[in-house]
Amino acid sequence: MDDRRTVKVSKYLSKHLRHQPERIGLTLDPNGWVAVEELLRAAERHGFPITRAELAYVVEVNDKQRFTLEGDRLRANQGHTVSVDLDLPPAEPPPFLYHGTVGRSLPVIRTEGLRPMARHHVHLSPDRETATRVGARRGRPVVLSVDAGAMHRDGHVFRVSANGVWLAESVPPAYLRFPG
Repeated sequence: MDDRRTVKVSKYLSKHLRHQPERIGLTLDPNGWVAVEELLRAAERHGFPITRAELAYVVEVNDKQRFTLEGDRLRANQGHTVSVDLDLPPAEPPPFLYHGTVGRSLPVIRTEGLRPMARHHVHLSPDRETATRVGARRGRPVVLSVDAGAMHRDGHVFRVSANGVWLAESVPPAYLRFPG
């Protein structure tokens, strides 16, 4: 499969497994799973046929490991705006996690901290490099350090998705370290 097709299939899956399953007639189970055959039929009906081989390839090579293919079912690993419970157990985070953003967001973040916005969780990266790439999607990146160890000691719950993205309900400003 060529790179353009891989990206198109990945974006299609992200849109319909994270944000708009109903748009193509899908119903996710409470944990965000959908039967592969149901997804493939819905995509074909919607005018975007995907083969099982293409699906498996996209899941395997996706640089952000956005999807999990488990037997005959598939789900997005995180980033949902639709109501799902990923059923991820609480996990003890490393001492520091990172969040990539852009400069124009800093005034609000300084006063309100990090909020999930339209998603269910704030997404945190295990390293600065990943956070830099995330922030760069919206402009010149700014990487914030999150004192995850202190948050955890203070009772905040963290979960980690199948692709290594750390999730928190929010990050209060007191736990953030701003560059410069």
